[in-house]
Formats: sequence, C-alpha cells, structure tokens
Amino acid sequence: MVRERYQRELDSLKQNVVTMGEASQKVILDAVEALRVLDIELAKETIKMDTVIDDYEANIERCTTRLLALQQPLASDLRLITSSFKIAIDLERMSDLAVNIAEITEKIEGEHVKPLIDIPKMGEIAENMVKDAIKAFETLDVELAKTTAAEDDKVDELFSMVWLELIEMMIKDPSIITNASHLLFVLRYLERIGDHASNICESVVYMVTAERVELN
Repeated sequence: MVRERYQRELDSLKQNVVTMGEASQKVILDAVEALRVLDIELAKETIKMDTVIDDYEANIERCTTRLLALQQPLASDLRLITSSFKIAIDLERMSDLAVNIAEITEKIEGEHVKPLIDIPKMGEIAENMVKDAIKAFETLDVELAKTTAAEDDKVDELFSMVWLELIEMMIKDPSIITNASHLLFVLRYLERIGDHASNICESVVYMVTAERVELN
C-alpha cells in the first residue's frame, strides 16, 4: 500500500510538470501572437496566466518537498524528483519572460517599425523547443532532448540578425527608437526562453542517465 501510494505521488508529480509545460507553451504562443497582431485583449489574458503558472510551480514544489521528506527516494526516483523541481523553475521563468512580451504589446504605440516575420519565427522555434523538451521529459527520450536543445542555435542566429537590423533602423530613423527598443527587449526575452528550454533538456538527460551535460 505504501509503495503504491509512493508511485502514485511520483506519477502525479510527473504529470504536474507535463501540465505546467503545456501551460507555459501556450503562454509563449499567445504572447508572441498578441505582439504580432498587437492584440491588447490577448495580451491581457496572457498576463493573467502568470498566476496560474506560479500556482503550478508552487504545487510541484510542495510535491517534491513531501516526497523528499517522507519517502527518502534513491537513484532514478531521486533524479526524477530533483529534475522536476528544476524544470518547474525553468518553466516559471520562461513564462515570466512570455508575460513580459505580452506587457510590451500594451506599450507599442501605433504600428510596428517593421513587419514582424523573424520575431514570430523565433517564438515558434522557442515554443516548439518547450513542447519537445516536455515530451522528452514525459517519454524519457534523451535523443529528443539533445536534438531539441540544438534548436537553440536557430534562436540565437535570428536574435543576432534581427538585433543588428533594428539597431541600423534606429540609427537611420531616430523617431522609431521607442518602439524598436521594445522589440529589442522581445528579442532578448525569446533568446532567454530558448536557453531555459535547453536547461530543461539538460535536466532530462541527467534524469535518465545520471550524467550532467551542457547542451548549449
């Protein structure tokens, strides 16, 4: 009976991480879409999700604390518990970054300084990284974790390219500095989301193999 309850708690912890990951993925998707079309209502709904994500993290923290205190897990179970806690922190931080993007949507005055093509592309890559990282966690797929982390190179390339483009535009036309500066922050937020997704992939590799790796 005790063992069965313990296994149910482990399964519940894992499912909570998956659910939080799905919620974080949606926050990123909605934040970038709100920015792309300057949808203020969608931005506001996205900002409200911050509390939901924080609740998920708090629940996972309670689960991990209870398991560590009462069950004294070893080996793979211990790695699952500690990795779940670390992944929840990464998910919460990337959700905060997505909320920052939604808040910037409310600050944009008028239209964007340029058609948003590359920034949504960055968002799509980052969002897919989160999706695949959580899938790797759920299925214990080390190879998927490694290939997912490698996608961060694409995010970094787009970051550098668009950053330079916006800087050059501001030099040529100082009147766009305010709105262009907002987009520079968005670039930084998306770049950091990619980094957090890579962190999750590293946690998955450790959870499965007990090896500490640096994937990005």
